[in-house]
Amino acid sequence: MTRLGMALIGLGPGSEPHLASLRALQDRVDLRWAVTRSDPAKAEGKVPAHTRLTNDIAQTLQDPEVQAVIVATPAHTHLAIASQALAAGKHTLVEKPLDVSLGKAEELVRLAAATDLRFGVVLQHRFRPGAVRLRELIASSSLGEIQAGVLQIPWWRSQAGYYDQPGRGSVARDGGGVLLTQAIHALDLFRSLVGVRDVLASRVRTTAIHRMETEDFAAALLTLANGAPGVLMATTAMYPGRAESLELVCARATASLVGGTLRVLYHDGRTEVVEGEDKSGSGDSIMDFSPAAHLALHRDFLDAIAEGRPPAVSGDEALQTHRVIDKIIAAGAFEPSISQP
Repeated sequence: MTRLGMALIGLGPGSEPHLASLRALQDRVDLRWAVTRSDPAKAEGKVPAHTRLTNDIAQTLQDPEVQAVIVATPAHTHLAIASQALAAGKHTLVEKPLDVSLGKAEELVRLAAATDLRFGVVLQHRFRPGAVRLRELIASSSLGEIQAGVLQIPWWRSQAGYYDQPGRGSVARDGGGVLLTQAIHALDLFRSLVGVRDVLASRVRTTAIHRMETEDFAAALLTLANGAPGVLMATTAMYPGRAESLELVCARATASLVGGTLRVLYHDGRTEVVEGEDKSGSGDSIMDFSPAAHLALHRDFLDAIAEGRPPAVSGDEALQTHRVIDKIIAAGAFEPSISQP
């Protein structure tokens, strides 16, 4: 098999699971370039020995042997960098979110749609084995009709360890707080499984635990695609943080996906369990999780290129999740914190 020439743009913490996955895929991928904002010499050892390090994105995109690019830079750079990659004829995989605003996200998806290139978004929770099995059960109607859904993301990010870093929790750099930068993974999975027709009400605020421009707590009452009620709670203020949970009340069973582990309790007494990793980067160690889901997402992206089909998490899919997030924030009339610790 001919290996696909690839470049990784961005070598911050978010690049770690990508690098681990690309090492595992070295029979399919040739990581030719890695782009960093810092001194390239300081990044030596992070990438394979043959991978060239540079600060120059243009130099990377001019390489005719680079066929695909992963954009793992801060959210506010995604439209600018991904549009360069697409213009250079490179298949492009972008970290979540698409960009900091819905307008920029829509523009990026439009640009990608105007090409014959594959364009995907890194929302890897869909590829966890428990999530894959839950999707199968819903599609087969094995659980019965969904009666209600509850999604909780009780995460923790400390002020000193996370939000004191330049730009963290700001509109300019991140575009939003817990919803767009942390809960987006679980919310995207939830939306892709059960649909979100409407946001009936929400509360979106910054608690006194953090000093930040955007929200660290959100709660919402939702209407699912079939008209059933849904409930969301997402925060980065719940010390010390624990794995997100997605629970579905169905006519014939209750399904609970906690972290990566799925448990289905059927009304007839049967139980089905799909074991998975509980670690999800829910605490201050934001990269404390297995790269297995990234590996599955990368494989899907490579297969999409080979087969000429859209990736499982396309730009349109990510855009739908971004729109739900905007609706939650709009319904909640964002409340900045009045007091601080």
